[in-house]
Amino acid sequence: MKRLFVYAGNHKYLTIASWVIAAISALVALMPFVFVWRLIREVLAVAPNFSAAENLAHNGWMAVLFAVLAILLNVGALMCSHLSAFRIASNIRMRAMHHIVTLPLGFMADFGTGKLRKIVNESSAATETYLAHQLPDRASAIATPVGIIVLLAIFDWRMGLLSLIPVVVGFLLMMAMVGPGMRHQMAQYQNALERMSNEAVEYVRGVPVVKTFGQSVFSFKRFKDSIDQYSKWVIAYTKQCRIQMVLYTVAINAVFSVLIAGALAFSSGGVTNEFLLNLLFYIIFTPVISVAMTKILYSSENAMVVEDAMDRIDSVMSIRPMQEPAKPVCPKDNSVELKKVCFRYPNTERDALHDVSMKVDGGKKIALVGPSGGGKTTLASLLARFWDVQSGSVRVGGVDVKDVPKETLMDTVSFVFQDDKLLKTSIFENVRMAKPGASRGEVLTALEKAQCADILEKLPDGIDTVVGANGVYLSGGEQQRIAIARVMLKNAPILILDEATAFADPDNESRVQAAFTELSKGKTVIMIAHRLSTVVHADEIFVIKDGEIAESGAFEALLEAGGLFAAMWKAYKRAAQWKVAKEGDDHAE
Repeated sequence: MKRLFVYAGNHKYLTIASWVIAAISALVALMPFVFVWRLIREVLAVAPNFSAAENLAHNGWMAVLFAVLAILLNVGALMCSHLSAFRIASNIRMRAMHHIVTLPLGFMADFGTGKLRKIVNESSAATETYLAHQLPDRASAIATPVGIIVLLAIFDWRMGLLSLIPVVVGFLLMMAMVGPGMRHQMAQYQNALERMSNEAVEYVRGVPVVKTFGQSVFSFKRFKDSIDQYSKWVIAYTKQCRIQMVLYTVAINAVFSVLIAGALAFSSGGVTNEFLLNLLFYIIFTPVISVAMTKILYSSENAMVVEDAMDRIDSVMSIRPMQEPAKPVCPKDNSVELKKVCFRYPNTERDALHDVSMKVDGGKKIALVGPSGGGKTTLASLLARFWDVQSGSVRVGGVDVKDVPKETLMDTVSFVFQDDKLLKTSIFENVRMAKPGASRGEVLTALEKAQCADILEKLPDGIDTVVGANGVYLSGGEQQRIAIARVMLKNAPILILDEATAFADPDNESRVQAAFTELSKGKTVIMIAHRLSTVVHADEIFVIKDGEIAESGAFEALLEAGGLFAAMWKAYKRAAQWKVAKEGDDHAE
């Protein structure tokens, strides 16, 4: 509760009020049983002359009055608990998201979007359920046995003690199920759910590939494994608790058997009206005990869920945010420089980049090429400070990126990825994201420079068309051009192109290349490419292999050197000449 109250502010007093009111409601809810007992007592006292009974209506109406009062108090407790629970869950989400935006930009890819979504949404939702429902129920469930103990002094104490035997047995069985060992198992359960959620997101993203190549779900081995692991855990845990749960259910519902056995033993010398009256009271009253025990069981289990949820929230909140410079400095120009940079991704044993040094003068166009996994994208992402290096320095405009304010750095460096995404909003708003204060004319100019005129012409509402609504969808190449328009509007002096034409068809590729030509004017361009034909005119080419710069130089110089780039170029030209062989064509390659 201390951890939850950190997010509660003054709303924590509503939570405390809900406990108090719920406990009072539980005690008030016992009073109808007392008045029903008094009603039965009077009936037995005057039998068979029932006309002599004077207080039947009074006791009956008092039972109704206290029942209604208990309901109203319970509603009041739930109103207090819900107001507090909604605010706390909302505050957890807001603080988590405010913290997440301060983390390194590479954090999302490393952590997993499905896992992060589950933590932010479902962990905060778990606290809402616990605070809004389980805690008031727990307060009333604890108050009920206290009321029972008080009633023992009023009615037959022997029958009262007998009615508590199932409570003790049920409590011991409950501890066997939700005791300290359950805490570890609950964490395992949430881990299994988390893995399944994360892998499900990756599976959905890969569905187009699966359908294109006719693969089955078993091609996504990690997703299937996560489902299998979850299934095994749930079945194993269910079997483990099966005996205890059966015994617990029998115990809390066996109070009638205990009372009847006790009544037979206590009435061996005869049955008096007073004894019969007390027995009837406990028979009527004891269902409350099983309800109270069940509430305690579920609230205890849910408490572990919430504790695990808070641990997961804390796992995100404990990640160190991107350190802001004590004395902010703005870049002096458009140059880029890496000095002896070493970088390793979290939880890995091998450097992604090792002792990398390179310098790019402002206004130059350089290309990063090399085998997949060599570190090209990693190198480019360090320029935008997706991550901080372990050693060495990354400089933009002669200033270490750690000394550049985040907003300034984002205004200095622009990225065009191979799979840029558009939000489900209008084309206008998608482009204006790069410059929120931009006018409609500025957005239209950016779209025109990005070769998007043909896209706007075919859309029903032109620039105001909402992407993804009413069946309006764009191809990958068209989305790429819209994304380029966004970058053009931003007009950052340093541009990073990460395989930006990888999935474009020939028509879209020519338009995208034309857009890039317009976009690159007067800017420092760092281009990551697998299509080596796109790097021929680069001012300098850096070949990245195994996290190091294997070689660098102009296109012709690298070919003459006969090194790794020359071998890559030879393989690329050979692949470009491949064609589908026709039947009977012995000369087809």
